[in-house]
Amino acid sequence: MQYKHGFSLQGHDGVRMGESVRGRGQSVPGSEGQTEGKYPSVEGGKPAPNDPVNLERRVGLLSGVALIVGTMIGSGIFVSPKGLLERTGSVGLSLVIWALCGGLSLLGALCYVELGCMIPTSGAEHTYFLVAFGHLPAFLFAWVSIIILKPAMLAIICLSFSKYLVEAFSTDCEPPRMAIQLLGGLTIVLITFINSYSVTLATKVQNIFTAAKLVAILIIVIGGIIKLAQGNTKYLARGFEGSTTSIGDVATAFYSGLWAYDGWNNLNYVTEELKKPYTNLPRAIMIGLPLVTICYLLVNISYLAVMSPEELLSSETVAVTFGNRVLGWAAFFMPLAVCLSTFGAANGTAFTSGRLCFVAAREGHMVDVLSYVHIKKLTPSPALIFNALIALVMVIPSDIASLIDFFSFTAWIFYGGAMAALLIMRRTMKDTPRPYKVPIFIPVLVLIISIYLVIGPIIDSPKFEYLYATLFILAGLVFYFPFVYFKKSVPGMVYLTTFLQLLLQVVPTDIIPDA
Repeated sequence: MQYKHGFSLQGHDGVRMGESVRGRGQSVPGSEGQTEGKYPSVEGGKPAPNDPVNLERRVGLLSGVALIVGTMIGSGIFVSPKGLLERTGSVGLSLVIWALCGGLSLLGALCYVELGCMIPTSGAEHTYFLVAFGHLPAFLFAWVSIIILKPAMLAIICLSFSKYLVEAFSTDCEPPRMAIQLLGGLTIVLITFINSYSVTLATKVQNIFTAAKLVAILIIVIGGIIKLAQGNTKYLARGFEGSTTSIGDVATAFYSGLWAYDGWNNLNYVTEELKKPYTNLPRAIMIGLPLVTICYLLVNISYLAVMSPEELLSSETVAVTFGNRVLGWAAFFMPLAVCLSTFGAANGTAFTSGRLCFVAAREGHMVDVLSYVHIKKLTPSPALIFNALIALVMVIPSDIASLIDFFSFTAWIFYGGAMAALLIMRRTMKDTPRPYKVPIFIPVLVLIISIYLVIGPIIDSPKFEYLYATLFILAGLVFYFPFVYFKKSVPGMVYLTTFLQLLLQVVPTDIIPDA
């Protein structure tokens, strides 16, 4: 087996400045003249014995739907859907915004279907920015996402999981903060091990936990239907009474709703591992997004059939309160459902986060070793471990609220950037085959809404989080120019790379294994 010894922030087969990203198994638009056939075919299948070591296409339609649904439905709908109701001020407006958030997410996802089918390379926004705008915007996205956003999401979800699991075994006292942090850290380690050990195991875990949370939602919906049939409609009958008129409140209400819907773009991070991506990518999104939207609406209606808006706002865990009033002796199932849901969401988040880090390193925007895969397991274990290490650091402060605020603000900057990339590629790459094409008004509309979601809250209620987000994005320039643009190397990293390769048993994706 041959090992690679060179190291810098430029990837081992990274794109030089001005070149376009290369897709697996075909030449991505803009890469004409480059060597083709380095990556597995879009149609998938296992590599031949003498093919380079690479990730395999092991994510089918069912696993794709489970990845979307499982990462979108976390703890929010079970624990705290009250944030949206609190900001809107009325039952009617809150349900309207729940539906609008689902519609907006679906429109954005349809745009990502076009991007993913046109450029069937993993990495989502990173890849699309690289093709449309060049290296700098792609690097800044990778910088913010890999260092802050993705680990923060994993930390938030694992802390939520540990909080409700610890509370299930607590009696009257508040669970110790250290116990929550310790269990959250152990959860991150377990999930990282699962994803590093086997892609098949990770997708099976995702499928099982997604099915479990859908069963929990079905139980809530059935309970709500029974209560409505018994005539408990007085809270829903309040309609739009007390609705807010503040633009800032509406924008922050959208933030709360869109946080619950976040994850609709996760399948684009693993396009290279998706079987028949031209078919399964649009199908998975068209199944997953409407399913989640219907679940959210029915669950909120079910809650309001059992408790008043005031009770919903005062409840620490809405699903547990619902269970105590409706399920009787089976009320214990609701805390368990919260734990199952958050664990599944954490698993899917780790799965996709590792792929973003892997692709960014492959294109020269992170250190080389993060683009390596395990020689036997064929998993991007260095990228997964790196993501987990940052998440473990974020578990220490356990300030979930500020992390969510930071994430919401920066995420929609990049979602809007992806819409802009799609519009630009409509002009610069007119002749590129597009197996799926959305009407032009959809990316324009999503772009306008993205701008509103970024600017509206800043104007209405300025917060330091917005300034911190902007400064952190710009801080990426300190690393971009010396290490990516000028391709400077860090002394001693050659030996560290060799050491990590031997320790983790990983190799670059262009290594051909010995017969």
